[in-house]
Amino acid sequence: MPGQRIDVHTHGVSDEAIAMIADRGFRPTGGYRISARWTPDAALAYMDRHDIAAQLMSMPLSFAGTDDDPGFGTRLARTINEGHAELIAKHPDRFGAFATLPADGPDEALAELTHALDELRLDGVVLTSNTAGHYLGDPALEPVLAELERRQAPVFVHPEDCPHIDILGFGRPTSIVEFPFDTARTVTNALYTGVFQRYPNLRLILAHCGGALPTLGWRIDPAHVASVLRGLYYETALAGSRNSLLPTLEVTTPDHILFGTDWPAAPEPTVVHTRSEAVPQVRLTSEGAGGSAAAGTQKGAWRATARIRSPMCPSALTRPTHPSSCRRPPP
Repeated sequence: MPGQRIDVHTHGVSDEAIAMIADRGFRPTGGYRISARWTPDAALAYMDRHDIAAQLMSMPLSFAGTDDDPGFGTRLARTINEGHAELIAKHPDRFGAFATLPADGPDEALAELTHALDELRLDGVVLTSNTAGHYLGDPALEPVLAELERRQAPVFVHPEDCPHIDILGFGRPTSIVEFPFDTARTVTNALYTGVFQRYPNLRLILAHCGGALPTLGWRIDPAHVASVLRGLYYETALAGSRNSLLPTLEVTTPDHILFGTDWPAAPEPTVVHTRSEAVPQVRLTSEGAGGSAAAGTQKGAWRATARIRSPMCPSALTRPTHPSSCRRPPP
């Protein structure tokens, strides 16, 4: 019997998409290896073991075309998103998905965004912390941010290798140090370049409790930094210790902390340890997030009726009777 947690941070794509990526010779930086092979059955079993009601799938990498194959990034994004839609159609009460966008340019990204949200009815969009070296605040990303704000679509911000990872990564897996810094880097640039003033209704979910951002936020100059950090959402994957959660609770409130696991990128024992650390640290009550913004951010697939008072408290989530009938209508 599934529980009532909604995992906003989990990774899995179709075998077709994996084959496309492998054929391009992609390998994770620093010799990193995924802990388990993702399949729908493996994901369902994993959720049942850990009292998880549903998962929001995402691809944590962005891909662009190459000189010999300019359309690769666009084809891959379409393959990933259609694979997510097929998975949701088979298991509408257990899976949702953030749409992947190609890193080829704003026109290609907007076209895929429209297809993914209007035709495939996915639940939001995943943006990597930098897209081919372009960070939030870069003019190349402005059209996408404007459209995401217009739609008020949930946006999951996941860290990506920085452009200088060959130097800064020390040859080690980037998830150790550089991922937390790149999340802080992109939000800092967004603050300095006025992104949140131009798009005040952006609904961002930051992976790993924002990485280094909550700890470093007080060093950032813009006067609106406190209100911006308070309005962002933060998920708990690999960030369950007091070292991560307590700084996060200094910049926001418990109703903006969402549950995430990062499985299968994070090994299952690590997920268990993270959750056991997180629950005692965040004393959530039934007086947490009750509005439509929090409910919609935690799970777009049930945003029409879901009420999430305390996102990390299993008893605080009321799910609709027929979740598949409550998917987000087209704008």
